[in-house]
Amino acid sequence: MDLKKNEKLDVVEILKDLDQYEPRRRGWHWREGTGTPQQIGKFTYYDMSENLKQSQPLPAAKYFDDIDPQPKCVITTEIASGRFEDDIRRMRMAAWHGADHLMVIRTAGQSHYDGLIEGTPQGIGGIPITRKQVRAQRKALDLIEDEVGRPINYHSYVSGVAGPEIAVMFTEEGINGAHQDPQYNVLYRNINMVRSFVDAAEAKSIMAYAGMAQIDGAHNANATAREAWKVMPELLVQHAINSLFSVKSGMKKENICLSTVPPSAPPAPAMRMDLPYAVTLRELFKDYKTRAQQNTKYMESSTREATVTHVLNLLISQLTSADIQSTITPDEGRNVPWHIYNMEAVDTAKQAFAGMDGLMNMISLRRDEGELAEKTRELKERAILFMEEMIEAGGYFQAVEDGFFVDSGMYPERNGDGIARKIDGGIAAGTVYARDEDYMAPVTAHFGDNNLEQYGVTDASSLIGGCTFEDRSKIVYIDELDENDNVNVRLEEVKELLDSSKIKPEMEWRGDGIIHLSMFLATEERVAEAAALEIARRMNLKDVEVIHKEIMQEAEGTRVEVKGVFDQILDIDSLVIPPKPELLSDDEIRAEIDAKPMKVVCGTIGEDEHSVGLREIIDIKHGGIEKYGIECEYLGTSVSVEKIVNAAIELNADAILASTIISHDDVHYKNMKKIADLCIEKGIRDEIILVAGGTQVSNDYAVDAGMDQGFGRGSKGVHVATTLVKKRREMENEAK
Repeated sequence: MDLKKNEKLDVVEILKDLDQYEPRRRGWHWREGTGTPQQIGKFTYYDMSENLKQSQPLPAAKYFDDIDPQPKCVITTEIASGRFEDDIRRMRMAAWHGADHLMVIRTAGQSHYDGLIEGTPQGIGGIPITRKQVRAQRKALDLIEDEVGRPINYHSYVSGVAGPEIAVMFTEEGINGAHQDPQYNVLYRNINMVRSFVDAAEAKSIMAYAGMAQIDGAHNANATAREAWKVMPELLVQHAINSLFSVKSGMKKENICLSTVPPSAPPAPAMRMDLPYAVTLRELFKDYKTRAQQNTKYMESSTREATVTHVLNLLISQLTSADIQSTITPDEGRNVPWHIYNMEAVDTAKQAFAGMDGLMNMISLRRDEGELAEKTRELKERAILFMEEMIEAGGYFQAVEDGFFVDSGMYPERNGDGIARKIDGGIAAGTVYARDEDYMAPVTAHFGDNNLEQYGVTDASSLIGGCTFEDRSKIVYIDELDENDNVNVRLEEVKELLDSSKIKPEMEWRGDGIIHLSMFLATEERVAEAAALEIARRMNLKDVEVIHKEIMQEAEGTRVEVKGVFDQILDIDSLVIPPKPELLSDDEIRAEIDAKPMKVVCGTIGEDEHSVGLREIIDIKHGGIEKYGIECEYLGTSVSVEKIVNAAIELNADAILASTIISHDDVHYKNMKKIADLCIEKGIRDEIILVAGGTQVSNDYAVDAGMDQGFGRGSKGVHVATTLVKKRREMENEAK
């Protein structure tokens, strides 16, 4: 099977005979042709790699003989549509634009799995990393890399309590790179630290055998901390721990990549903070690779704002010679992962690097004196002091228990808000056991003493004629598990669009019908938003949403982005503008709570791992509802509907606050409705206030699902507190 430029990739054909598929290669591939000048068209380039055989040049390439120079660093695009068959097509598009590292985001909550899942259910916020999905995508990539003329690196995650099992499957199926960092498990998934590091040693040894590139997870600290630019010393320590641990587990330094994220973004003076940090990383970890990623912590819904930050980050990558350049899409801030932004993010990187080609031949960084020299020295000193204190405290495990990490103070300052975990607590605590003296496992790439001498062999797997790494016939291939939720059912739903002249617009999944519309309306923000929604409705669009709004000038007009096309004139005077919500004063809310205390149960529901938005609503340090004296029982993330309702009953709570960010397949609507229905079933609906919030939640949407109130993007603690107080008053009056 060959791909032809003017023919669609046949997903159905890719899925055939998957049980017989074998990956062509293992190991990571770095770009070729770097380090020497490249003559491309009329220009000489110094920082480029070999061209693609077939590619999609930048729009302006038509002025330069359609050249398409490719940067020397590996270019990544992250894919998270939730349907792997659609991701295959996105992979092909991304490769044509120059991506040669395709990172598939796993579904929310997968890092908690305690076993190796199989089958191909639809994902939420990503896809379940299963053998069938991996095999289908690696098979497709074999064809795609032949087409574009460059090996494509395929990447996912080795984490959670099934990390070693996932590493085995990845090795069997030709995965080329993976995230692996035991600290990520400990800090962000509350997996027991002993278990996490033991699993990591095994997983890393397997990855080393397969020649995979490893990316760590230290960047999550500056994506999580309240003030990201203050955790730079800690980030250096996290990188050091995982890098050396990886070496001790058998990995080559050239395959260990530091996941670096500039810790600030404009309007902060980003370059003055971010460049010293990047230079410090390069100097401290000169024997390792760096994988630069765009800052997403401060990303809002403006693609322009995100792209400017991206380009500034790319400048830092150029100045510090990043080895892998990740291209998180601007829609990270919208929670709508669309095809077009994967391509635009790759093109942004390609365009910026082409424009900056040879920059370091003309300039140099001032390393001898000045602010750059002073700041890099200071960061190194702070990191070393952090490491020394960690050792004095008793080591990494004790430091985590003491809350050293993700503290919002610039070390040695501490604000006492770091993530603390128990040495003997967390998921899978107490599941690590010492091996017997004669322990032996007949497998390849096993960490630790395998006591082969007792059998007189040097290759453990030879005792069984080779394990699955040598004998693929021993791999058990499992196809579909869910007869209603699988790739065959999904393809059947769009059958009329396959291999036919029929076509529908799409942004995420085949034929999803989504249209992206941008408009300017000469009126103020609230009127413009209502007008844009009405325009889209009159175009007969369903599930209309505003995904971005931006004030051009308060009196003169607003830019709005929605899903749809508008071809008629709208009289805004005919619109019914909802009144602006009236907020109670802080004093009034406090007085109400002082007179009659209030308790709420809150959590992020379903398989949703997002917590930042809910934390900002409840936490006192973010101006959340706790500052009014409202008692909050926080249940965490991935909370089931049953758990949050039962907790409300047990605690005699006044309200349930449900955060629901992920909106793929309307899961946010479905979960809100489940909460309301379960409260009715339990007989408490008339006695409890139900509130939902999330970037894709609107009040109308939430009320339609059975909630009392819904809060979308930009909501604050005072909005929620006002609603809680007013709703309780209303319920009390009705009871009288």
